[in-house]
Amino acid sequence: MAEFRRPVVSTLVSRMNETRRYIQMLIGPRQTGKSTAIRQALEQVDLPRHIALASIDSSSRDWLRAQWVQARNLVTPDSPSALLVIDEVQLVDQWSAAVKELWDEDAWSGIDLRVMLSGSSSPLLQKGLTEGLTGRFEVIRSTHWSFAECREAFGYTLDEFLYFGGYPGSAPLRQDQQRWLAYMNDSVIDPSIAKDVIALDAVRKPALMRKLFQIGAPYSEQELSYRKILGQMDDAGNTTTIAHYLDLLGSAGLLRGLQKYDPKLIREKASSPRLMVYDTSLMTATYGPYRDFLLTDPERKGHLVESAVGAYLLAQANERRFDVHWWREGTSEVDFVISQAGESVAVEVKSGRVKSLKGLTAFVSRFPEARTLVVGSAECPLERFLSGEVPLFG
Repeated sequence: MAEFRRPVVSTLVSRMNETRRYIQMLIGPRQTGKSTAIRQALEQVDLPRHIALASIDSSSRDWLRAQWVQARNLVTPDSPSALLVIDEVQLVDQWSAAVKELWDEDAWSGIDLRVMLSGSSSPLLQKGLTEGLTGRFEVIRSTHWSFAECREAFGYTLDEFLYFGGYPGSAPLRQDQQRWLAYMNDSVIDPSIAKDVIALDAVRKPALMRKLFQIGAPYSEQELSYRKILGQMDDAGNTTTIAHYLDLLGSAGLLRGLQKYDPKLIREKASSPRLMVYDTSLMTATYGPYRDFLLTDPERKGHLVESAVGAYLLAQANERRFDVHWWREGTSEVDFVISQAGESVAVEVKSGRVKSLKGLTAFVSRFPEARTLVVGSAECPLERFLSGEVPLFG
């Protein structure tokens, strides 16, 4: 059976075969298949290459220069182009300044060394790109796997996808829930928090960061005020700290707070966030002893379905650059509001939970130019929506 290839592999092949123009940066949450995608792309590229894996213990600017020089030496009159691949580049101390210096040296020397860097989503990686490499890079995004991808690659049913989510490494373990749960905690959640957030950013209270995720993930697709979160954390920290830590968890592709939709953007950060996991497995893995009821209890499954829709929207927003909010005015609310270039779409999810669609009517009354979309309706079945078969914007 042929190995499944995500669409991102074709993008990588195309960029690797281009004449040196930009540094290519593959970014995505931990364990979403970045290294596998690069390996699959390299199988289709006929260039001499040097591949290196950075580590937090041994990687320095000198190490990075040594890797770069090895790749440069592959450029010869007989082979005028070569490729350098560095995985987990964010672990190199001051990586962006070092890459800028080496890249600019090649530009002055006319060396066609093509550079592919990859790294887990982290605040340090984002900071390095924006501060040191402006105008020199293109980002290729590796998101959590979609329902369509998991169905094709692993034969997932919709309920399996809702429960086990889009981490490819966990798919072979779904027949053994205890092994699956151990994998999710030991190989995904704990390393993502420890290595992509705490170790690489100024987190003064790492235990608070871990507790915030453990408290917040089961509440996915529910509004939770910063003060209520603090109450469950024995009032450790303050609302400013909680908001900052939630931003950091979001940058690592774990958990974020959706803000209320407000076109004027005046009160956005002041409102209580609606928590949202980036993948439903993050909710399932932290749900506790009632985990098995997530697919059988209508209320709990409703939140799981709504979280799957929210996670899909966040993945699409990451690739297509649009905003995701939620909305409430009085007793009327809408699950999600997506907006791009002046166009807004109110998205309501018919998830099995008992709730009214009056929020859509109220939203359109308040914003007459907005479109509406009801996921789970006859016109927009959940499976089609999560498979990417429903246009989000007109």
